[in-house]
Amino acid sequence: MIATLSGKLTHKSPAYVVLETGGVGYGVHISLHTWDQLQHLDTCRLFTHLHVKEDAHTLYGFYAPDERALFLDLISVSGIGPNTARMVLSSMAPSAFREAVLQENEAAIRKIKGIGPKSAKRLILELKDRIGKSMPSSEGQSATPHNTAQQEALSALVLLGFGRSASEKALAKALKDQADMPSVESLIKQALQNL
Repeated sequence: MIATLSGKLTHKSPAYVVLETGGVGYGVHISLHTWDQLQHLDTCRLFTHLHVKEDAHTLYGFYAPDERALFLDLISVSGIGPNTARMVLSSMAPSAFREAVLQENEAAIRKIKGIGPKSAKRLILELKDRIGKSMPSSEGQSATPHNTAQQEALSALVLLGFGRSASEKALAKALKDQADMPSVESLIKQALQNL
């Protein structure tokens, strides 16, 4: 798995960049949100996701890890593929999309190209709880290290082949059992015992 790429931008367009690192140019599909962040840069670091299908391996890149996390949440929804997820991220900032889901603002989500009424309802239904748990507190503070460790542990468990909902429950139990701020490793070990 390619988690991040850092290097020189040798080709830039609003939907696609070539990032050269170690003498290899990686073609990376990006959202307009990411494009806004990197269009004036010569070098950058992208958080990536390699989407594998039987006929293609496609690399998607994101300027910030929370945008990649939202992309992964989106493609986990039935009927939402990577291109539709990229369209969502190109149409709305990640924070605006999360806010629309939490407020169940179906009209705002339906304005995104490729999202109809059924898809908008499905996105709200499947993502509301997940987004609510990962959102920063209402006081405007950023995500705590506790939440970051939880998200990293969740990603690791899903990559190991465990179901997302079962992993979330196991992690929630692991967090209750630990008094101080846990490391990612200790969270994963505890969650594995709970699975």
